[in-house]
Amino acid sequence: MALACTKSNTLLWASFVNPMITKEGVIPMLLSQLPAEISEWPECLSGAPWWEATPQALLPAASALDGAWLVLFGRTLGGHHLGRLAGLLARHGLQARLYPPAMSAGVPLLLLGTDRFSPALVQTLKEEEWDIDLCHLPALPSLAEPGLLVMDMDSTAIRIECIDEIARLAGVGEQVAAVTAAAMQGKLEFSDSLRARVALLEGAPVTILDEVAANMPWMPGLQLMVDTLKQAGWKVAIASGGFTRFAGQLQRELGLDAIFANELAVAGPQLTGKVSGRIVDATVKAEVLQLLAAEYGIATGQTVAVGDGANDLKMMGVAGLGIAIHAKPLVRAQAAATLNHHDLEGVICLLGALACRQQRWDRR
Repeated sequence: MALACTKSNTLLWASFVNPMITKEGVIPMLLSQLPAEISEWPECLSGAPWWEATPQALLPAASALDGAWLVLFGRTLGGHHLGRLAGLLARHGLQARLYPPAMSAGVPLLLLGTDRFSPALVQTLKEEEWDIDLCHLPALPSLAEPGLLVMDMDSTAIRIECIDEIARLAGVGEQVAAVTAAAMQGKLEFSDSLRARVALLEGAPVTILDEVAANMPWMPGLQLMVDTLKQAGWKVAIASGGFTRFAGQLQRELGLDAIFANELAVAGPQLTGKVSGRIVDATVKAEVLQLLAAEYGIATGQTVAVGDGANDLKMMGVAGLGIAIHAKPLVRAQAAATLNHHDLEGVICLLGALACRQQRWDRR
């Protein structure tokens, strides 16, 4: 028979882990006996202000840790994830304190503070398979302060690659898609690949652009993410290797603060097969983030870059936090944070995680 989370049962569970009662009278809690719903954990853990995460149990602690952060979120999130993570923390010699749980964008979330940042732990977390999203970060931006988010467009803000859709309607879909895939994986220089793809569109009717724009599916969570950020006083922009026709439409529909994208050259009713002006490549994307941060007076630590392709890595590298979403392996390996199981609502989970610091388990 399952035991309920009561004070008497907490004493019983603790006897299996560590029969010693602390001087405050608080007993360790077996992870295996925590309720399945993390929203119920505060009722069980209100006897101490903080809890230390160990592989089998939570141990009462007198102080928090904030040397670095661990963020875990997912609809299946539970004690077994915490126990597995605690085992990895022990292997890497890290201490961690668990903060009270939260619901962020409708997703259960846990925040842990560690005594230090460990690049080795980051690598271990990326090598292992998880059914939730989690990351270990030296610092986290906060929604409580002004910030800037710059995102890619194709396969990030929207679910398609616009140039592939244009090419499909123009009858050169397979040729262009192959080049797109190679470019996003970092196998081709982006600017060269874009010129090669656009050249294949020479003579295509301009009306194709309207057809693609009319069927441009947003990435799930896009509206929620933008609305949440704007309500928090953040600036939101697009820096895309795609095209202004589509980025401009997103700017109008979402109220974005700025867009930077490529301009397809047109001659009468047809595409010329060329791009006008400087191509928005990886270097330009990084410059855009830095220029906008300076223009808006945003500290680097409060800047976020979101993308999925190799040409987003420089932008992620200069941001306070780089987030890869449904990304290619090369990008997942290098990004500070990855969203493998969530769409853009995961960005809100990461940016809202520090709010957990305002809470203590004993609710004082």
